[in-house]
Amino acid sequence: MIELEKSINNEVVSAETYLQPSYRVDKRQFTEKEYNKFVRLKGVRDWSTLSWKDVGKPYEVTTFAKEKNEWEAENGKVLPIHTSWEMFNRSFHEWFVKDVPTELNHSRKRFISNALKLNVKETTAALGEHLRLHLWNYVHRIQDGVWDPRGKRALFGGLEVIKPRILFLGAAEGYEAMQLAAMYPGSEIVLVDYDPFCRDTRYRDFPDTYPFLGPNPATGADKIYYKGDFPTTYIVDDIRYLSFGKEFDIVLSVGLLEHFPDEYKSEVVEWHRKFLKPNGYMVLTTPRAQLKSKIYYEVMSDVMNHTYRELMTVEQMGLYLYENGVDILQHGYIKVHNGIIAKAR
Repeated sequence: MIELEKSINNEVVSAETYLQPSYRVDKRQFTEKEYNKFVRLKGVRDWSTLSWKDVGKPYEVTTFAKEKNEWEAENGKVLPIHTSWEMFNRSFHEWFVKDVPTELNHSRKRFISNALKLNVKETTAALGEHLRLHLWNYVHRIQDGVWDPRGKRALFGGLEVIKPRILFLGAAEGYEAMQLAAMYPGSEIVLVDYDPFCRDTRYRDFPDTYPFLGPNPATGADKIYYKGDFPTTYIVDDIRYLSFGKEFDIVLSVGLLEHFPDEYKSEVVEWHRKFLKPNGYMVLTTPRAQLKSKIYYEVMSDVMNHTYRELMTVEQMGLYLYENGVDILQHGYIKVHNGIIAKAR
């Protein structure tokens, strides 16, 4: 779908969505029907009444990337956590920057060429690559399920903050912090990741022309913001060793909680709470436990699965937070993630 846009003084007159070679641009908002289906779903009214017997435990993904398995076979030990994240970040970034239509065309030609030569091994490999490209194209580029700007704008709305300081834990390319900063103009962003590749490549290579939709404080109309509009500091460090006090209005993580077994989840929750100003907001998302996601992480295992990973329901995610001293203000799900807005109790 493509709708033409007219703009006056950088203000959006009509919303639009269109495809780039590597990603989709989507300046539309959720419709009321979409909002009610996802963010405002009929969820938990009283978290104190919920138990693990009610919700069950998360789904653990146990199919791992080939390079993780090969490293462990060669070294005779479990892949170190830090190394697993380095592998994941490089693998994931390779897919984010692909010119997908061109890659699909090349992979189709490789498959046909090897099939005609009756090269079974190479044909099978080429087919697998072609299927992964199709899946990535559908999930990220067509459905925009990874960045999901419409869903995240809906989820992140309504926070009572003015020019907030935003701390993003495990920030990768920093997408969600930039979306928050567009929605709450005047924000200051602090991104934290302990892999320098995230700062030096994933964040650096994030397209300067990608548009983030937010309000124009001067007019009340919608306005387009870009990466360069947000004052941003990128810190390469372990979250556990950050020296910040309770100085942030929003502490954010995306796909962090599910990478830690139960014995560490209380510590992960504490990482969010310890940096919040009084009355500040925790914003968390985790991949949703659904059949489509389970299939995705199986097919894309070489890209995605270098370390411990769970898929959760929003009820499971919320119960981890509630049991660790957090009051949940809003919970729902967007295209492929659960989302929770919360405050420290």
